[in-house]
Amino acid sequence: MTLPVFAYVAILLFAGLLSTRLMRVLKLPNVTGYIITGIIMGPFLFGVLFNNFTYDGIKDGVVFGYVKQLGWVSQVALGFIAFSIGTSFRVSTLKTLGKRVIVITVLEAMGGSLLVILALLAAHFIAPDQIGWEIVLTLGAIASATAPAATLMVIRQYRARGELVDTLLPVVALDDAAALILFAILFQIATTIAGGGEFSAYKMIAKPLIEIVLSLAIGAVLGLLISFCNKFFKSRNNRLILCIMSVFASLGIYVAFRYEALGGFELSSLLMCMMAGAFYSSLRPDSGRTLDVLDRFTSPVYMMFFVISGASLDLSIFFNENGLIVLAIAGVYIVARVLGKWLGAFTGSSITHSPPEVKKYLGLTLVPQAGVAIGLATTASSLFGSNPATERSGALILATVLTSTLVYELIGPLVSKFALNKAGCIPADEA
Repeated sequence: MTLPVFAYVAILLFAGLLSTRLMRVLKLPNVTGYIITGIIMGPFLFGVLFNNFTYDGIKDGVVFGYVKQLGWVSQVALGFIAFSIGTSFRVSTLKTLGKRVIVITVLEAMGGSLLVILALLAAHFIAPDQIGWEIVLTLGAIASATAPAATLMVIRQYRARGELVDTLLPVVALDDAAALILFAILFQIATTIAGGGEFSAYKMIAKPLIEIVLSLAIGAVLGLLISFCNKFFKSRNNRLILCIMSVFASLGIYVAFRYEALGGFELSSLLMCMMAGAFYSSLRPDSGRTLDVLDRFTSPVYMMFFVISGASLDLSIFFNENGLIVLAIAGVYIVARVLGKWLGAFTGSSITHSPPEVKKYLGLTLVPQAGVAIGLATTASSLFGSNPATERSGALILATVLTSTLVYELIGPLVSKFALNKAGCIPADEA
């Protein structure tokens, strides 16, 4: 029995829509419902119906194939999310929050990494054969990443406003750059210790900095371009098309620069989209009219992103020979990362004399982790997998991040809502 991919998309959208009714009754964020819907409608539950009610060859089944085909939706959705976050980088806001945002971002990113490394280091000395140095350092690097998508959706759903939101949005945007730098440095050390190569100053420092600067520069050019084109296209529909064009252009440029002919750079499409949005909103005082239309246009895209994210979670990792090890490492990773993020954000907020609600609750809004972390884990797994000595470590790293993502994406929106509500950012009628 087969199912047309378009019918599957229709089922996902309808199921996601129904989940919002249940979430309203349970007083939970819609994001949580989307992710749960994805897990239910994914290959490991719904997919069994089209695989003779067995798990044999489930990854070759039709539903698993559909989920892989729809992977581009996630890339597009992340691009729009980054663009929307970038629009909060207005010049007036940056003048007020510039120093605070940078200090907090650096400390919360390093805090998450440091505590994960220390916690896994303790586990390494307890079970050195199971948890190698390469696992400790790589997971420590990935711990710095934060997923802006879930947090942004919670902010939008509950129309949150206030000091915490003004600080949070630029922090989660810059967090991507911090995560890329930390990953480049720590992963290079990890591969060297594991016998996968020699220390390279270019790979550790120069290349990631070039990638980040180049991503920001390209994004700025795209933002300037669509701002300039707005002089010739006055209708909101045409300006909406320009914004959409900038997101797809960022994704295309990201793919193009991965080819060796253009240097083999791993640019950040998120940073490009973020910078395009920042320049557009800063250079066009009337950008608000277009951005309102963009918000309506992207709602179903965001829903599909979270539903597909839930469907993409590989539940089979709990049932293989390393299942218990993955659960143990993931448990340490989850607790240590949350604590590290909170301590880093609290310390950064204290140093910059931020308002009390920012000190207390900013760290809790940084709990979600998904797209960037999975991308880094996939990269690590692929590179470690090419070496028989580190193949197992690569598999454990990817399985750990996928397991923690399942937890983070389910509890992250709840924690974010709690923090925003406690900080007084959610209006009483929405709360």
